[in-house]
Amino acid sequence: MSITAAMVKELREKTGVGMMDCKAALAENNGDMDAAVDWLRTKGLAKAAKKAGRVAAEGLVGVASDGTRAAVVELNSETDFVARNDAFQALIAGTSQAALSVNGDVEALADAPFPGRDKTVGDEIKEAIATIGENMSLRRAAALSVENGAVATYVHGAIADGMGKIGVLVALESTGDAEQVNAFGRKIAMHVAATNPLSLDVASLDADVVERERQIFSEQARESGKPENIIEKMVEGRLRKFYEEVTLEKQAFVIDPDKTIEQAIEAFAKDLGSPVKLTGFVRFALGEGIEKEETDFAAEVAAAAGS
Repeated sequence: MSITAAMVKELREKTGVGMMDCKAALAENNGDMDAAVDWLRTKGLAKAAKKAGRVAAEGLVGVASDGTRAAVVELNSETDFVARNDAFQALIAGTSQAALSVNGDVEALADAPFPGRDKTVGDEIKEAIATIGENMSLRRAAALSVENGAVATYVHGAIADGMGKIGVLVALESTGDAEQVNAFGRKIAMHVAATNPLSLDVASLDADVVERERQIFSEQARESGKPENIIEKMVEGRLRKFYEEVTLEKQAFVIDPDKTIEQAIEAFAKDLGSPVKLTGFVRFALGEGIEKEETDFAAEVAAAAGS
């Protein structure tokens, strides 16, 4: 039987499952709509789609590295309890490893082979949704690489190797000893986890952010009643202070506050006997930017008890 677009659309509206899975379900069941729904439920796909409307803001951030490359992913679940599940932790470990193969492209990651399994990452997540019983979302991924040197990683709040609440990558280009470069990069990654810089340097700061700060500083300075030429100097001074607070290279190194990150890298390069260049960083904090639903736990318990 020929499977039409209208049939696929109807099944998709009934189940919320993706079009390709709907087409496969109809093909497997000779166009029988009810049988196709049951087929999807048997595969756990309809169950997964039904859960997809629920907010997933917990979960884990995972990192994986092979020395000159590293990747970080965020896989969300509905509850923190699931993040402590061995199956979920295996899922984040495999997903972060797979992210290395697609250079951190989150869309390509869903279709990438899951390590050690004859399934894609997306299929493994769907299966986990059906098995564990919570909505999950592969929210984002990123990767960094260098020709020489190391991409160091750090996980804050780790609950297992390579996974926790905050994941950081720091890329250092250098022809010096890779182990030493990686160890130093890890210290910078710890700094990034603590300070959450907006950008690597002043040049890479968002121009809109800089302009907004400039306007705020200008208005504050004018309230002093000083002449415009003095106000201009006040604004530039405050902007320099702002850069020191939000750009990684200008921040005071939390491990050695007498040095900026830029100065700490220069000192490390001198000891290493080889130039070192900080080429990038990535910081993922679990659930940042996700609006969580406010729930009344007591009311939920009462409802479950039938009162």
